[in-house]
Amino acid sequence: MSIYFWGLVISIAVYLLVGNYAGRKVQGLDDYYVAGRKAPTLLIVGTLVASFLSTNAFLAETGFAYDGYAFLMLALVAVNTSGYVIGALFFGRFVRRSESLTIPEFFAKRFDSRAMQVLAGYTTVIGLTAYLLAVTQGGSILISDVVGIPYGVALVMVWLGYMVFTLYSGSRGVVLTDTIMFLLFTLVSIIALPYLLGEGGGWNATLTALASSEAKPGIIAWHGLTGEGALWSSGKDALIWALMLGASWSLVLAVSPWQTSRYLMARSEHVVVRSACIAGLVLAALYVVLLFGGAAVNLVNPNISPSERVMVWAGMNMMPAFIGTLLISGIMAAALSSCSTFLSLIGFSVSNDIIKSQQWTEHKSLRMSRYIMFAAALVSLILAYFQPPAVMWITYFAGTLFASSWGPVAFMSIWSRRISAPAAFVGMLAGFLINIGAKLLDNAGVLSLPVYLDPFILGFFSNVICILVISRFTQPTKAALAYFETIRQTPKEELDPAEVKKTLIWPVIVMISGLTIAGLLFVFYAMPYAAAVGREFSLFSGESLLSIGYGLSVFCVGLLAFWQVRRVYGRKTAQRATTR
Repeated sequence: MSIYFWGLVISIAVYLLVGNYAGRKVQGLDDYYVAGRKAPTLLIVGTLVASFLSTNAFLAETGFAYDGYAFLMLALVAVNTSGYVIGALFFGRFVRRSESLTIPEFFAKRFDSRAMQVLAGYTTVIGLTAYLLAVTQGGSILISDVVGIPYGVALVMVWLGYMVFTLYSGSRGVVLTDTIMFLLFTLVSIIALPYLLGEGGGWNATLTALASSEAKPGIIAWHGLTGEGALWSSGKDALIWALMLGASWSLVLAVSPWQTSRYLMARSEHVVVRSACIAGLVLAALYVVLLFGGAAVNLVNPNISPSERVMVWAGMNMMPAFIGTLLISGIMAAALSSCSTFLSLIGFSVSNDIIKSQQWTEHKSLRMSRYIMFAAALVSLILAYFQPPAVMWITYFAGTLFASSWGPVAFMSIWSRRISAPAAFVGMLAGFLINIGAKLLDNAGVLSLPVYLDPFILGFFSNVICILVISRFTQPTKAALAYFETIRQTPKEELDPAEVKKTLIWPVIVMISGLTIAGLLFVFYAMPYAAAVGREFSLFSGESLLSIGYGLSVFCVGLLAFWQVRRVYGRKTAQRATTR
């Protein structure tokens, strides 16, 4: 067996050992569902990033960059990473105050409606089963390529790994392994970049060679490949797609169950805000490395098919064996951590939100969660075997379901007194069904939707319209209004001046980093790209605007976080000191 095989075996073994350790610490539902609500910033950052990246980033999106859309993806990332800070400030910190076990349970409390909990539970199960399918397929493709075994055998290996681990350890194990894996794949991605660029002669030489590529003209232009044979006919269509999908994924990061449920584990609201700032910054930096690295592999082998295998091929052919093993193990780590997150949330939602009985003891609830997780894992195994692999597009479809169904309801649950339970229910249902229906009809050729009428857009605005119309004819209950007022009150323990001061450090770091990223992209991408294609440099070229806009988006979310922390916690802290 090769060194790559043993690297995978060791990484899975470590994963299971950590899960065994964490499982022994599980004493009840709080431990199993929300890790005892004591997680510090590092663990929340680790689980936020690890559960988001998965194989979609390391296999599908790097393959997308390899195909010719590296910097177009950065336009998408510039928008979607803002969702971390926006979600934490305007939804996540309030969810943490609810002390719920799941996000659907929060909706039940907020709207005084068991029906809302059940509906949100069903959307969680359906959306995350699709997401689990995509990540399971990604991990299976990885093992199949590396070990040289049939896809079906690799599929069972991946399935057994995350299923056994998650059933036993719950959220305690998930948050620990997510953090370990986050540190591993982040470090390895950075270490691997010089090897990806080395064949091309370094950053500038690689950029110049890609800019003048005849096989894939426009591969690192801001819009990527366009025209005949490309995914989009023009740069305008490509940009609209990136911004639309970026906006939808910004909502996913802000309100989706596998992201906001992480905040239920946080030790304090300050941990929520800090971790959101750090997670967004890490993703913004890491995507530059991953996407440019994926594009650079073209200079060594422009014929990798399917392109989702590009980073696996690079790890085995462009790097020393040890570095390649670490890279492949890091990708496997990303797959397993995401699978465990999705599977745990599916089990939690079914047992706590859909079929929970008031007569169940805590012990029985825990046992039922494990039974349900096994059933969900079995369904995902069957689907992954029969569904042809399509990691990126399944992931994007599953994620946008939550943007269109949960997005408006989640934010209005915090910021609107008028939204009623019937309005929230119909809005969420409409957003979910219209998104799915439009996507299915589009894929079947019944509809031909322009790029600016993405199914996410149709579902999102249907959701908003239903909420606004039905709220005019219905009223929230007294219990719902009382709960609304309760969660809008900032807990006194969050007003500690020392904690506020520590939290304010991170928005400042984000702002400085944003300006730095803009400057680096401008100097090392926009300017040399213009020279490479023989074009006079312009501050208003697409590449220049992308470079500035990418860093500026990071700066703006840092500024937003700084302003909100000062306004919410700093001012109240000062008022508290004055009254003394």
